[in-house]
Amino acid sequence: MCADSDTEERWVRFQHILTEKLGRPPSLNDILLFVGTREAGLPPKQFSDTEKVNLVQMAVCTILVPARYYELYWVEDSGWPHYNQLQRLPEMTEDEKVVFLKPYLLLWAEKNKILK
Repeated sequence: MCADSDTEERWVRFQHILTEKLGRPPSLNDILLFVGTREAGLPPKQFSDTEKVNLVQMAVCTILVPARYYELYWVEDSGWPHYNQLQRLPEMTEDEKVVFLKPYLLLWAEKNKILK
């Protein structure tokens, strides 16, 4: 997926919304942690490093379901989702990850009525 001007405008709006919620401009990791926290139904709080890793991984799986990189296969009684990996993610630099994940993060934000 290529970034076009509409995608960039939506990305700037999404970052602005998250800046207001977080009190600072978000990094990619902050955005993924926000997504993971929302998907897990957890209130914002201080998470341990292990919890952060799990929430970020869950966020990546969640947003890449439409791209067919992952599929949801089970949800625990607590609401925690589990995914099967359908295809391997390409090796990417941090900058390439932002470009790659951006459209899927925007799709998630729109689906969850964070970005209108």
